[in-house]
Amino acid sequence: MELNFKEIFSVFMVLFAVIDITGSIPLIIDMKQKGNRIESGKVALISTAVFFLFLFLGDAILSLFGVDISSFAAAGAIIILILAAEMVLGIEIFRNEGAGSSVTVVPLVFPLIAGAGALTTLLSLRAEYALSNIMIAIVLNMCVVFFVLWKIEWVERVIGREGIYILRKFFGIILLAVGIKLFTANITSLF
Repeated sequence: MELNFKEIFSVFMVLFAVIDITGSIPLIIDMKQKGNRIESGKVALISTAVFFLFLFLGDAILSLFGVDISSFAAAGAIIILILAAEMVLGIEIFRNEGAGSSVTVVPLVFPLIAGAGALTTLLSLRAEYALSNIMIAIVLNMCVVFFVLWKIEWVERVIGREGIYILRKFFGIILLAVGIKLFTANITSLF
């Protein structure tokens, strides 16, 4: 097990930015105001399971389609760049469509927390960082997700709408930098 606190912090920040739980606060509050019950623990546990499942089986899924990790990482970098553009420019490219009867799994776990962008990012990060550090960063992010969902009204009061806006823009810039780094590191191995 190769623990590296710098890697854990880097992966944590990238996943935190992609999951964007603070940017989802207004949406989550809206769901609660509509009478939907949000089970914080269940959301965090199911999201963790989805992330770990994809972390370990993602390679098998990719090989089934004949795609290597470098190609997937380069594609993931493009997704990260698009997500970053959404955050920085305030536009919506990816739409969170369709809510089922329960907001715990749909739309909270998927696509809000463990959506396509986060799963793509996860495999992209696997090309750059140690597996143990990614696992720790996932668990730390799910602790943050649990806390935010559990204390949603308090978090919104403390951070405020302006604070949420600033965090979203700040992490958008971080994502742009990470996306460029992932793209340049993996695109050369494809040629």
